[in-house]
Amino acid sequence: MVEDGEKNSVVDRLSTEEWLSCAQGLVPKTLEKAREVKGFPGRWKMIISKLEQIPSTLSDLSSHPCFSKNALCKEQLQAVSKTLNEAIELAELCVKEKYEGKLRMQSDLDALAGKLDLNLRDCGLLIKTGVLGEVSFPSAVASTSAEPEAAVHGNLRELLARLQIGHLEAKHKALDSLVEVMKEDEKNVLAVIGRSNIAALVQLLTATSPRIREKTVTVICSLAESGSCENWLVSEGVLPPLIRLVESGSAVGKEKATISLQRLSMSSETARSIVGHGGVRPLIEICRTGDSVSQAAAACTLKNISAVPEARQALAEEGIVKVMVNLLDCGILLGSKEYAAECLQNLTSSNDDLKRSVISEGGLRSLLAYLDGPLPQESAVGALRNLVGDTKKDDKSVPNLVALLDPSPHNTAKKYAVACLTLLSSSKKCKKLMISYGAIGYLKKLTEMDIPGAKKLLERLERGKLKSLFSKK
Repeated sequence: MVEDGEKNSVVDRLSTEEWLSCAQGLVPKTLEKAREVKGFPGRWKMIISKLEQIPSTLSDLSSHPCFSKNALCKEQLQAVSKTLNEAIELAELCVKEKYEGKLRMQSDLDALAGKLDLNLRDCGLLIKTGVLGEVSFPSAVASTSAEPEAAVHGNLRELLARLQIGHLEAKHKALDSLVEVMKEDEKNVLAVIGRSNIAALVQLLTATSPRIREKTVTVICSLAESGSCENWLVSEGVLPPLIRLVESGSAVGKEKATISLQRLSMSSETARSIVGHGGVRPLIEICRTGDSVSQAAAACTLKNISAVPEARQALAEEGIVKVMVNLLDCGILLGSKEYAAECLQNLTSSNDDLKRSVISEGGLRSLLAYLDGPLPQESAVGALRNLVGDTKKDDKSVPNLVALLDPSPHNTAKKYAVACLTLLSSSKKCKKLMISYGAIGYLKKLTEMDIPGAKKLLERLERGKLKSLFSKK
């Protein structure tokens, strides 16, 4: 145990240049051993072709101006050296035919090929993506007290770079650190994050581990809400994995993904893309069954989508009207109700089929009840105004509105029912319906209660009733 500790201590003290020398020295030895193997010719041929790429990759890496000062370079050289040693061990086992079984060795060789691919890819990323130039060197910069911000940015760039390189567990560790940093210092993260970092995060949204997906979407939600990364997020393909999380993620994953879509859907182009990627149905399901925060975020996203005229038919086909009317009545948060009213205003602005659908789903009663609440009334009034023309054509609308004239204290919609019926009273057909369903009796009581508009509507209906009587004579 003591010997192992001493060995690890020596390894830790090796410089980047010494690790480079170690890796370069291992390559010819590894190739020599690999070429001696007679069995598994297809697999070893592929492994040898990857081994032959390592010298030029190491040369490119070591020629970078920041090579010797960068911790990421040292770590990559350690990883390459470890893989080369594994290759030597496997080659010796194959030469001596001292392996536990053919299938086991085939699996080990496939894993070795995967590690070599990862080593080559990660070294290439360090060289090509500019990570080496971006990442400052904490030990060097931190010693200069005059540049604390540069030190912070350097640490953050290195952390973000770690999302792009190494195996999944290493990325998971970097992600854990990033989640914590975002809680404490989101401003500086936003100052240094680049498109390649965004791309790496989007890839982690599809990781097999639910915990990694959940942590990743938490970071992406913060980035989306910041308002500074929307274009990068969308162009790097964030929408499909976000929609999948809304559909089948954990409770936290669903919430963060829905909030992300809420922010991104503020762009009409992105709203169209959400529809194109099949996002409407899972969002509607969240409105039906989600918790309070997710429900409000989904309602807002659908409201944003409904502002795009060509998207309204797709919304209608997924049952948007019934869901929004239900939210007006039963939304958990007041915000959900407000978004539902705005969505209905958008849906009824031009489409006659949608207007009729809102009326048939009981939207008039729900909108009138909403008007008596504490929320802004403009959207509900706008929706009602949009519906007036169709209300005249619908035989059930006037009776429903007359029923809302009920003077009992628990009926909070009566003053708005008066306003709607006043708008409809220009139609002779509607006036006759109001009278036949007992509006005059209700209005007399409402006039005594000083309900705004009740007296004026009562007088209009009574004049109409008198004219009707005289015309019959």
